[in-house]
Amino acid sequence: MIQNRYDFVYLFDVANGNPNGDPDAGNLPRLDPETNRGLVSDVCLKRKVRNFVSMAKGNDSGYEIFVSERAILELQQKRAWDAVLPESTAKEREKLPKEEADARKITRWMCDNYYDVRTFGAVMSTKGANCGQVRGPVQFAFAHSVEPILPLEVSITRMAATTQADAESKGDIRTMGRKHIVPYGLYRAHGYVSACLAGGEQAKGTGFSEEDLELLWTALEQMFDHDRSAARGEMSARRLVIFKHNSALGNASAARLFDRVRVNRTSEGAEIEIGSGDAEQLPPARSFSDYMVHVDKTNLPAGVQVVERF
Repeated sequence: MIQNRYDFVYLFDVANGNPNGDPDAGNLPRLDPETNRGLVSDVCLKRKVRNFVSMAKGNDSGYEIFVSERAILELQQKRAWDAVLPESTAKEREKLPKEEADARKITRWMCDNYYDVRTFGAVMSTKGANCGQVRGPVQFAFAHSVEPILPLEVSITRMAATTQADAESKGDIRTMGRKHIVPYGLYRAHGYVSACLAGGEQAKGTGFSEEDLELLWTALEQMFDHDRSAARGEMSARRLVIFKHNSALGNASAARLFDRVRVNRTSEGAEIEIGSGDAEQLPPARSFSDYMVHVDKTNLPAGVQVVERF
């Protein structure tokens, strides 16, 4: 199990795509209505990590994905009961076993076999096969764009009919559609890794290991390269700044550490603070080169070190 707390800043961008559509708003890119800054949910980021791990590890032992696409979670949980208490009845499986040791074995089986359970945690209290609840050591906050964005609605046409009836009833078989894009947006997400919830010396931890942590960093670096679609345009991981503590509880406030990572605009080699009057006079950013990222490594709190993965 990991023995150190980690806090991290993750920067990624999108060009001519929709990084996270909102189903309650016609799949428009998610937006903070008060600031017009774009949003990407923590669930969206976790989905991409899950998909990358599934591709990288396949069905390797210990790296299956619990919340996989089109999965039936109750059937996933029944596997734990079949492995730990195969003789139990359907009625008994509605609740965790009365014996705490057996209950822990069932939850432990889920953590040992599913990467996303021991990483992000899960609520596995389905009535048909109760496996309890697990708090995951890894958590993301919502990502937000560093500047306001202006989503565009683009009309598209298709030169084909859907059905024979459509072709016969219409003189012109072209069909119209729409897609929503962000011309460009640089997004910033914060993340946290708790050694206490991973386990460390505690038997109730999920068992999140150093190998699992390395896989997480790799996923954050590469996951957009394996998540291409016409809707998402070009998405790229840009920077991952990790603050590593030399203890499980940590040595400094995450908020103060995050303040050490600054993102500003650049114009003709000059750095301009986002939100200033000068920045407002600049044309909209259209690439990562329109920004400068600074990490203040001076006078770090004792017991904290900065690791930049890319």
